[in-house]
Amino acid sequence: MQPHTLTTDRLAQLDFVAHNTAVQQVWQALNEGRPIRTPIVVGTNSRYFLFNGQANPSGVRFQEYSENPRVMFDSQLQFQRWSRHNILQDAQLGLPQRWFLTPDFQNYYEAGWFGCPIIYLEGQVPDTTPAFTDRPERIMDRGLPDPFGGLLARGWDYFEQFKEMAAHKTYCDIPIEVTTPGFGLGTDGVMTVACNLFGAEFVCTAMAAEPQRLQRLFDFITEATIQRMTAWRKRTGMSLTVKDFGFADDSIALISTDMYRQHVLPHHRRLCDALCPAGQRSIHLCGDATRHFLTIRDELNVWAFDTGFPVNFGQLRRQLGPKVRIYGGPHVELLRTGKPALIRSEVQRIMQSGILEGGLFILREGNNLAPYTPLENIEAMYHAGKEFGNFKPA
Repeated sequence: MQPHTLTTDRLAQLDFVAHNTAVQQVWQALNEGRPIRTPIVVGTNSRYFLFNGQANPSGVRFQEYSENPRVMFDSQLQFQRWSRHNILQDAQLGLPQRWFLTPDFQNYYEAGWFGCPIIYLEGQVPDTTPAFTDRPERIMDRGLPDPFGGLLARGWDYFEQFKEMAAHKTYCDIPIEVTTPGFGLGTDGVMTVACNLFGAEFVCTAMAAEPQRLQRLFDFITEATIQRMTAWRKRTGMSLTVKDFGFADDSIALISTDMYRQHVLPHHRRLCDALCPAGQRSIHLCGDATRHFLTIRDELNVWAFDTGFPVNFGQLRRQLGPKVRIYGGPHVELLRTGKPALIRSEVQRIMQSGILEGGLFILREGNNLAPYTPLENIEAMYHAGKEFGNFKPA
């Protein structure tokens, strides 16, 4: 299989060898505790590429991508090649020694696995609708779901088909390797999953008015999640407990820290202790959830936070201290619609807020690059990050 030929790759004149060597040094220095400058990355997924005519010239739609494993496989190869030649960031660019693919069910996989119907809205990522609003306890009627059942049965089938295709194909004469799908090994968090299953209004109301009822549902979701992730680790040959573990729970932005401590934290602790009892833990939290970060750091031993928006970076660094790794940066809408000069100014403001104390800051969009974001705006963030995030002596 050969790539679609683009008339011009934006980074065609970049010295990939020099770039990749410098990037490796930046990350190595950060991980060894002697940062030389702030790394700059860009969070993308299939949403950005499918809605980008340059990356997706054949106009593949999300439903076709999601329901046809061959289309998903081929599209991911095309997206990776395009990304590595057009999006400037502190990642390995140019052609790789090996392509890495994995089946992709976006953020609907958990609700879909529990039984929510999947919907495809024009111009949007796939989503689900709550399936248990009439009687939330109905989700427990059939017991814990099969870790390889429902939507994840299709996910495992895609995984096997991906491996079969990879064994017989190259792309740009480069071999392809298939990695274990994240939908078997990850979670968007107990409260977020509950909101997807029952509706956010029920979850928040029950938290205040019927806490014991909600706890039974949270217990069920947490146990199902642990069993699923353990089963996938076992089947794919992973250790049942790991040294690095990350999870999310964006919906905790809806509640106070007191409510988080009482209703959600015990389930986060149970999840972390079961899957990563003694390792490094990280969390992704979109929205305005920074009021919970200190509790999460202290109670869950989380030492890396991937932030959303809005974030007061200077205050967050003062609160968490210099030893916590923080990811974040300009609002995605600013990157999508702003001018490069305004983006540079915003990066400067963030970098000079105090967030660089200790050096453990990674600049990225806040959070997940929006479709139609101009490449020149990504480059404005990158160059400003290098300018204002340099720790080397002048």
